Amino acid sequence: MQFNYAQLEIPVGSQLLIRDVDWETFDKWLDETMDTRRVPRISYSQGWVEFMVPGVEHEDDRSIIGDLVKILLEEIDIEFRAVASTTLRSSKAKKAVEPDECFYIQHEKSIRGKKAIHLDFDPPPDLAIEIDITSRTHFDTYEKLGVPELWRFNGQELTILVLENGSYQESETSRQFPQLPIKQIIPQYLEKSKQDGRNKTMKAFRQWLAEYL
Repeated sequence: MQFNYAQLEIPVGSQLLIRDVDWETFDKWLDETMDTRRVPRISYSQGWVEFMVPGVEHEDDRSIIGDLVKILLEEIDIEFRAVASTTLRSSKAKKAVEPDECFYIQHEKSIRGKKAIHLDFDPPPDLAIEIDITSRTHFDTYEKLGVPELWRFNGQELTILVLENGSYQESETSRQFPQLPIKQIIPQYLEKSKQDGRNKTMKAFRQWLAEYL
């Protein structure tokens, strides 16, 4: 099967599934389009390729949650690298996915300064974030790629999933921020941003952190 990426037309907030695509074809296509492709976002699992074009609500939530995590890491003074929706892929697992946001924290030094990341050679990100509004989270893909912590936000609630013995288990606390009420505070400040605006919300979040920690 040959991809003709330029002919794809996917409405915003929609998904397109293509079946019976072998990994070698998909992997080669990724290499050929890595420097030019921007949207849609993609994932690959068991011969299925999914293209997704996120909507405005999806992107708003992604951006604010990502900013809140960055502030958390800055205020706690933990070095990190945010690689956004970079393509996470493994030829060994024959899986690929582009998170809404992802962060190297414990393994930041391992990929510091790298211009490309490939999970056949590099560690997976320590935290990935998915906004399940115009897309669906591929839990099995993240499991096979070995991402130790995954956050899923469905527009109202934040679910924290931690990898244990190769599968995700729901957790009340984050391994990355065990001292903080992440499940409650992230949705709270996300909603606040929709009322008060981004800058005012981020300042308030920094102040809350300073008092809490």
